[in-house]
Amino acid sequence: MHQPNKIVVAVTGASGSIYVKVLLDKLKKLNSQYSELSIVMSDNAKTVWEHELGNSSYKDYNFKTYSKMDFNAPFASGSAKYNIMMVCPCSMGTLARIATGISNDLITRAADVVLKERRKLILITRDTPLSLIHINNMKTVTEAGGIICPASPSFYSKPQSIEQAAATVIDRVIDLAGLQNESFRWGEK
Repeated sequence: MHQPNKIVVAVTGASGSIYVKVLLDKLKKLNSQYSELSIVMSDNAKTVWEHELGNSSYKDYNFKTYSKMDFNAPFASGSAKYNIMMVCPCSMGTLARIATGISNDLITRAADVVLKERRKLILITRDTPLSLIHINNMKTVTEAGGIICPASPSFYSKPQSIEQAAATVIDRVIDLAGLQNESFRWGEK
């Protein structure tokens, strides 16, 4: 019997708030494909959102939200069966803590749980250039079963706005999560 998707979206303080905004907007429209969607944001994520997007609209989403230190959140345990976690955007510090198993907040604990349960962890990394430390951390997470999806927009679809460019990354993330989504497909007219 197929279990309904349970998704957690974690937001770190990396630059790229537009990506998580587009992700949350798209997930809102895909609500028939999951039974639960929860959000955890770092304090820096809120500050960066307000700076980059000029508002605090992260408060306007009608999803369950948890503080970064709330280890009583259901997805802090494998028994809650959250099967998809997206860290968007994912800072290099968060990547490093996930790669080394340091569960010092709810984001890193949830990622640790998803990896140990062999479920889907997608890290939308947002930094450039990359040091060898970053590359090795990406390798470690990949070897542990996670997916590294750099926030690198594509231009095949000829995006006309920053939101459309960000959506090229988020559409790929939604595909990686196994959700059905209408988006540009190479070779289709």
